[in-house]
Amino acid sequence: MSTATHKLLKGATGDWEMVIGMEIHAQVTSNSKLFSGASTTFGGEPNSHVSLVDAAMPGMLPVINEECVRQAVRTGLGLNATINLRSVFDRKNYFYPDSPQGYQISQYKSPIVGEGEVVVELDGGKTATIGIERLHLEQDAGKLLHDQSPTMSFVDLNRCGVALMEIVSKPDIRDAEQAKAYVTKLRSILRYLGTCDGDMEKGSLRADVNVSVRKPGAPLGTRCEIKNMNSITFIGQAIEYEARRQIEILEDGGAIDQETRLYDPNKGETRSMRSKEEAHDYRYFPDPDLLPLEFSQGFVDALKTELPELPDQKKTRFVADFGLSAYDASVLVAERESAVFYETVLDKLGNRTRDGKMAANWVINELFGRLNKEGRDITGSPVDAEQLAAIIDLIGEGTISGKIAKDLFEITWQEGGDPRALVESRGMKQVTDLSAIEKVVDEIIAANPDKAAQVKDKPQSLGWFVGQVMKASGGKANPQSVNDLLKSKLGI
Repeated sequence: MSTATHKLLKGATGDWEMVIGMEIHAQVTSNSKLFSGASTTFGGEPNSHVSLVDAAMPGMLPVINEECVRQAVRTGLGLNATINLRSVFDRKNYFYPDSPQGYQISQYKSPIVGEGEVVVELDGGKTATIGIERLHLEQDAGKLLHDQSPTMSFVDLNRCGVALMEIVSKPDIRDAEQAKAYVTKLRSILRYLGTCDGDMEKGSLRADVNVSVRKPGAPLGTRCEIKNMNSITFIGQAIEYEARRQIEILEDGGAIDQETRLYDPNKGETRSMRSKEEAHDYRYFPDPDLLPLEFSQGFVDALKTELPELPDQKKTRFVADFGLSAYDASVLVAERESAVFYETVLDKLGNRTRDGKMAANWVINELFGRLNKEGRDITGSPVDAEQLAAIIDLIGEGTISGKIAKDLFEITWQEGGDPRALVESRGMKQVTDLSAIEKVVDEIIAANPDKAAQVKDKPQSLGWFVGQVMKASGGKANPQSVNDLLKSKLGI
C-alpha cells in the first residue's frame, strides 16, 4: 500500500490545505464510574445513578477505579503508544450546572498514555498514519435537559463521573476523508479491545474536531474547534464547511478568531459557540485528594499478553492464510462481529484454506449486501453462520449450482430452516444426469442451427448456449457438464 496524498481546496487565490486534529472522548467500558461505585448503565431514570461523590457532597473523596486504569492501558497498547508508569490527576476548573464539583478531575501534563499512532486505509489502497499525542483519563459531566420546562433547565447527573478516555491526535489529518477514516478505525480498535462500545448515538464516543487552513507549506493557521460530534458523516460535512468558511474569510482579508463552534446538520453549517479557552483559563493544578497514579511494568506486560487480535493483525492473517484480497480482508475485519461471523462460517465448513475465498464472497456480497439493503447489522442477520456455511457446502459438493444457491439463500433469509432440508423438500438439487442434460442440449442446438454453425468461428458465443440450457433446466443443470457437452456436440 502507498502513502496517501491529501485533498487541497481551491480558493480564489489558489490552493489551501486543511490541518485537522481530533480529540475523541470514549466512554470506558466499566460497571462503575471513575471515582465512585455508582452504576454506568445507560438509560436509567434521571439522577438514579448518582453517588455522594458524583454529587460533590462535602467531605466525599474520590477513589480510583482500577478497571478504568486497566482499560486505559489496554487502549494505549492497542494504539502502539507509550504507557506512562506514573501519571497525575489534575483539577480542571470551570463552573457549569452539570458539574457539581465546579471542576473536572482530568489529567494535564502527566497523562497515563503518551505518543502512539493509528494507520488508516483510504481509497485506492493508500494509507495515512495519524499520530496520537496522548490519552488521558477524566470524568464526564452530567447532562442538561432543556426541553422539560419552558422556564427552566433540569440537570441529570447519571453521566457525571463516568470514566472517559480523551484520545488526542496530532494535527496530522489533512482532509475530511482521512478524518472519517481515522474515527472509523479508532472506533473499531476500541470495540475489538472491549474498552469502549463505540455507540455514537448514545454518546459513548464523540469527537471535538480542530480545523485550520493554510497555504501549502505555510505555518499553521488559527484553529476553530467543532464540539461534540457524534456522527462520522457529520464530522466529514462539518470539516468541509468549516474549512471553506475560513478560506472565504482569509481571502477577503479577514482573520480567523480562535473559538469553539457547533455544527448544525439541518443547515449544514457551523456556528459560533464561545471563544476558545486555553489551558491557563482552566487553572489546572494536581488534585490534592488523589495520589499520583503509579503501576509497574509487570502490570503493563500482563495486560499486553491478554490483548485480542486487533484489526490490522487479523487482516494480515486473512490475506496470508485464506488468500483474500487486501480489500476483502479490510471489509471483513472492520467490525469485530463481522470477522467473528466469517471465521465461524469457515469453522463450520471445516477447511479454512480451501473455502476462504468462497466464504468471503458470500459473506461480503450476499450477506452484507442484503444487510445493508435492509439497514441491519450482522448481529441481527436472519441467516446465521451455520446456515450460510451449509449453503456454501452444498455448492462445493455440486449438490446445487451458484444460481440455485442464491435462491436458497433468499428462502433461508425469509423463512429460516436447514438449507440441506430445504434443498431436499423443494427439489432444488442440481441435475448431474448427463442423459437428461444431453436431451436439453440437443433441443437447444436443433432450434438454433445458424448460431450452432457460427460457434466455431466465434467460440465466445458458447456462453449464449450455456445460458439457454441453464434457463431451460431451471438453473438445475450442472454448468460444467453443460459446457463439456456443448463443446463436444459443437466440435469446439
